[in-house]
Amino acid sequence: MTRHGGQILADQLRIQGVERVFSVPGESFLAALDGLHGSSIQNVVCRQEGGAAMMAEAHAKLTGKPGVLFVTRGPGATNASAGLHVARQDSTALVAFVGQIARAHRDREAFQEVDYRALFGPLVKWVAEVDQTERLPEYIARAFATAQSGRPGPVVLALPEDMLSDLADVPDRPAAIVPRPAVPDLGPVIDRLRAARAPLVVVGGPGWSMQAARDLQAWAERHGLPVAATFRRQDYIDNRSPAYAGDLNVGPNPKLMARLANADLILALGTRLGDIATGGYTVLDPARDAPALIHVHPDAGELGRVWSPEIAMQARAADVVAALAARNDNLPGWQTQQAEAHADYAAWRSPRETPGAVKLEQVMAHLDAHLPDDAILTNGAGNYAAFLHRYYRWTQFGTQLAPTSGSMGYGFPAAIAASIAAPDRPVICLAGDGCFQMTCNEASTAIQHGAKPVVIVADNGRYGTIRMHQEKHYPGRVSGTDLANPDFAALARAYGGQGWTVMVQDDFAPALDAALACGTLAVIHLKLDPDMLSTGASLSGMSG
Repeated sequence: MTRHGGQILADQLRIQGVERVFSVPGESFLAALDGLHGSSIQNVVCRQEGGAAMMAEAHAKLTGKPGVLFVTRGPGATNASAGLHVARQDSTALVAFVGQIARAHRDREAFQEVDYRALFGPLVKWVAEVDQTERLPEYIARAFATAQSGRPGPVVLALPEDMLSDLADVPDRPAAIVPRPAVPDLGPVIDRLRAARAPLVVVGGPGWSMQAARDLQAWAERHGLPVAATFRRQDYIDNRSPAYAGDLNVGPNPKLMARLANADLILALGTRLGDIATGGYTVLDPARDAPALIHVHPDAGELGRVWSPEIAMQARAADVVAALAARNDNLPGWQTQQAEAHADYAAWRSPRETPGAVKLEQVMAHLDAHLPDDAILTNGAGNYAAFLHRYYRWTQFGTQLAPTSGSMGYGFPAAIAASIAAPDRPVICLAGDGCFQMTCNEASTAIQHGAKPVVIVADNGRYGTIRMHQEKHYPGRVSGTDLANPDFAALARAYGGQGWTVMVQDDFAPALDAALACGTLAVIHLKLDPDMLSTGASLSGMSG
């Protein structure tokens, strides 16, 4: 059957199980848009390519299937790079299709010409340009296989516009089969655990599931093992579990970091044990003596790359945890240490009062007490996020969408994607005033596609994280960190949503109830005291 390239592409996406793509349209891939027109695949049309890429990444995290993105050549591709970087550092499977100039115009610096292999080479797992229409099924099958195999990540395929519009008679490729490494003998792991005095389980990375969270909790509770989650992977175990010791994040609990430093054995499940989890490679230093390490990761390239594990296991962490939970091993038990670790976590959650009539610690306590277990919470980057990480308890996997890359602007697009994918679940986005304004134009995307997230904007009139560091290093010399902000509630209404402004704490609870019930995009504008900087610092305290 003869088809144009855009139709061949759309047919391959259907075969790969794609139900939704995110895009900003461009003339360079008109044939692909035509192919999507007759398909059952939903095309979520976004307002800027960075927001579209972040939506695709969040969709992949939430569904466990690769996110799919379409952007145009040149500035469309470079705009999208912010979301591709999130996918790379977060180990998220994503396939991005980028329009390209006609093949005959190459190497003349034609309109919006970019060498995508050079541009994206260091940023994604694989990048290629499809020169022959009949090879589209081959390239697309490889893209989906590559994005999902080993350590998942983003893949970019550049599509010359004339190639897409050409006709070809070519058979389809079947859905990609992703190899799954078998779980090796766990006997050495059990023997090494049995000899440990102060073990610590550290969980993170890709390929987790609700069942894996249950398996980890059951296994850790049975043997008294404390479990720490890595940065923004807090939904990998029920935070109410006696096994939960807290998260290894930016500005972490000092007692948890001390526990990490004093562990004589670390069982790293899926995580790469990066700089944030290890206190900037100071609490654990790969260049010096580190605790004994059992490292489980699905990608052999990550094993031994930074750390020298005593036991290296190429396997999916979820599969290893399932196998451990099914065993009936006789371990000595570390219940006392587990209880101490959980008590330290509980004490760390005790609110520390911040200045002002609206207090973020009380906002988080209210969310923790009143949101259902399946509520999805999203955030980008900024000091406001530390309140969420410290005071909110995640109880169910698939409820935290946050960039481990630390990208500002992520929370709002992620919330839109989550609300489209899970329309019956509450979706709450926490955003700073600076963070929200990086992608707030996607409000019209939310309205157009029926997404109804509730956005809580923490407005203290500045880029708070940078101001905090500024005060540490250059006290009193304010430069480039103050913000002039709009009325965020009015902005929501201008887009067709609803909005509330909260000036005192007692107004937050009724505003949240109304926002959750309104059935459309909602923004709650928190007017915070400018003196508030973080969970543990105020501007007056730092400058005083």
